[in-house]
Amino acid sequence: MAENGDAGRGGFSAGRVPAEDQGAGAAAPWAPPGKTEDPSPSISREGAAGDLPGPGPGGPAGLAPGRTGAGGASSDDPDRDEPARRTRRRRRTRRVLYGALVLLCAGVLLAAGTTYWAYQHYTGRVDRIPNAFPTGVPESALPPPSKDGSQTFLLVGLDARSDLPTTGKDAKAPEWKPGAQRSDTMMLVHLPADHKHAYVVSLPRDSWVSVPGHGKAKLNAAFSWGGPPLLIDTVQRLTKVKIDHLAVIDWSGFKKLTDAVGGVDITVDKTVSRLHGGGPGAVWTAGTHHMDGDEALDYVRERYGLPNGDLDRAHRQQNFLRAVLVKMLSGGTFSNPLKLKRTLDQVTSVVSVDDQLSNGDLRGLVWGMRDVRSSDMAFMNAPVGGFDMIQKQSVVLLDANAADELWESMRNDTMTDFVATHSLDTLGDKVS
Repeated sequence: MAENGDAGRGGFSAGRVPAEDQGAGAAAPWAPPGKTEDPSPSISREGAAGDLPGPGPGGPAGLAPGRTGAGGASSDDPDRDEPARRTRRRRRTRRVLYGALVLLCAGVLLAAGTTYWAYQHYTGRVDRIPNAFPTGVPESALPPPSKDGSQTFLLVGLDARSDLPTTGKDAKAPEWKPGAQRSDTMMLVHLPADHKHAYVVSLPRDSWVSVPGHGKAKLNAAFSWGGPPLLIDTVQRLTKVKIDHLAVIDWSGFKKLTDAVGGVDITVDKTVSRLHGGGPGAVWTAGTHHMDGDEALDYVRERYGLPNGDLDRAHRQQNFLRAVLVKMLSGGTFSNPLKLKRTLDQVTSVVSVDDQLSNGDLRGLVWGMRDVRSSDMAFMNAPVGGFDMIQKQSVVLLDANAADELWESMRNDTMTDFVATHSLDTLGDKVS
């Protein structure tokens, strides 16, 4: 009785029997109390109350007119049909929700798969510089290793004096030939272990330093004489900071990268002369300029018309780098696979890195710094004590005491505290 009653509530009508109750020896369908069952061979197991012959005492199931089975409820009774309708609605709702969940998961997997493909594909295309690090350096001249999790890059901008690209995947000439290239821009980029900030310290190209095997000279001469290994050795001995990796871009790549991002907006604080590319009497007027590759190159190469010469020039380079990063990192680049693909394509086409920076290291670097924005970066010049003329050359003299504190904080990965507690020549919002 309970089973048949349940069947009736689940949608079975009188004379309709679940399949498991059919066949030889199956019990006869349940009939209302006081009625005698009169099974008819014409009723199939799929038959419903509406399929029975006309109602009446002589009907096949012996049902009274308008009766359908348990409880005597009418088949047209809305109270009887409402639970079934609610059940059907719940099932449809679950199906829709399950379908939406499947589509969402598929979208997430597709995005993750595309991002992974972009990492794999583009990091594998980066041009590598072989044998970039110095060898045979005395133990006493080697810096201590970087603190666990932190890294320091040496970013170099080359004046290759060549019409052919020397860096990036499209390079047609070598990164270095003796005397053919000088490092016009040198920046130490320190990435702390927490991956929440980045600290960029420009080393003036005219810094008067000791170059191993060559005595005292301008810092940019090291690259000209010995390429990446001699420059890295010189910087490491000067700062006692471990250079973990090297990244190099030449002026051709600089212009190409600028044009690839659609140009950059650079704000000039006050009207200054423009000695490169503008013609006689040309100036950079105060205000914001949208610069393409050629204009940006003129802007960052200038130093003779600037009040502080090489130091103001370094700030211009930092200002440009900041503008490019703002352009490249805005709009959810790392969460949008198509934007990430385009960004990686732009960078890998013009930059060369040392051959010890593996694809896995590069992917980890990109992913680890995904939340860093230009507002999380601090740009500054290495502390300078003054200027001088040595061997008929205009040179920059670094402030040894102040610089030593800076390098120590970089070695110890305490740059956040150092920047917060020291007066530095940092890049502000106003740049000449």
